[in-house]
Amino acid sequence: MKWGISLYPEHSTVEQDCSYIERAAAHGFNRIFSCLLSVEGDPQQVKRESAQLTSCAHANGMEVIFDVAPSVFSKLGISYDNLSFFHEIGADGIRLDEPFQPSQVADMTRNPYGLMIELNASCADGILPATLTHDPDRARLISCHNFYPQRFSGLDAAFFERESALVREFGVNLAAFIGIPRDDVFGPWPLKEGLVTLECHRGLPLDFQARHLSAMGLIDDIIISNCFATEEELASVEEIDRSLVQLRPVVDPGLTDNERTVALYPKHKVRGDLSPYLLRSTWSRVEFADLDIPARPVGRDLMRGDVVVVNNASPRYKGELQLVLQDMPDDGTRNVVGTLPAHEQMLLEYLDSWSRFGVLL
Repeated sequence: MKWGISLYPEHSTVEQDCSYIERAAAHGFNRIFSCLLSVEGDPQQVKRESAQLTSCAHANGMEVIFDVAPSVFSKLGISYDNLSFFHEIGADGIRLDEPFQPSQVADMTRNPYGLMIELNASCADGILPATLTHDPDRARLISCHNFYPQRFSGLDAAFFERESALVREFGVNLAAFIGIPRDDVFGPWPLKEGLVTLECHRGLPLDFQARHLSAMGLIDDIIISNCFATEEELASVEEIDRSLVQLRPVVDPGLTDNERTVALYPKHKVRGDLSPYLLRSTWSRVEFADLDIPARPVGRDLMRGDVVVVNNASPRYKGELQLVLQDMPDDGTRNVVGTLPAHEQMLLEYLDSWSRFGVLL
């Protein structure tokens, strides 16, 4: 599993790009997406600029995959059966944004330079299974979804999960994009409405987008699509634990230290026998059996997205952490730790019997 960034040298300087590479590498990022679709200039100029990028990337332990299409091959005088240009610029792979013939893709994977060949996973065009019938070098065949600059044009979540599951069935590494939700960032094109794979991610916090993709369990590599992420944004992604579903509620102003201790318990796991009203993490009530949790008034009914801790009024269940799935009366036995915003509630769909999860406060 890899974290990635994106670079667009035609819109920045070598110094800016190398500085970003160094910062990202320091936060555990290890792959770079760069786009040749929008590059202008003669092949030698493109070669020089691209080689500078890859040299800096490799010096910081990062790999670089360039986005290409048949039009790029034509512009730069490249043939599918001779990928020496990409080897000369130091590329680790190329992403085929638009399709080549499946037999050509299979031939590309057997290039003598060890270049990875990445397919577009968002097109539902059957290119992956068709390529596999032509005996590619499967160790060099990977896949990556698109990003979508125009608002309302991103992928539907159900479609995304369906297509991603098909890729995973073939055992092919799969990447997707998340976008920085700020106005002062850029990508390969002038439009600045966000660069996300999933439309439901547009405008949402960067770390949530990454946690959502991780919760699906379908995506190997997650790439920040636009430039430049801040130190705080890079750190927010680096700190994600991809082995479990992590939830970030809006914290209740009355939260106590003991309630915080229960919420931050590192071994939360959904109890196997599911209720339609609650997801229950019961081991915390054993771990914190002696913890004092006085009842605090909620002042309203409990609602979907509430994260609650059972209080002293229910001694047998005291210390149990629960995630509310649907509205229910407040009976005085549960204190609200916080409430999941609407986008965070998407993550509840990925919790099932024995799923591990964490609460971020």
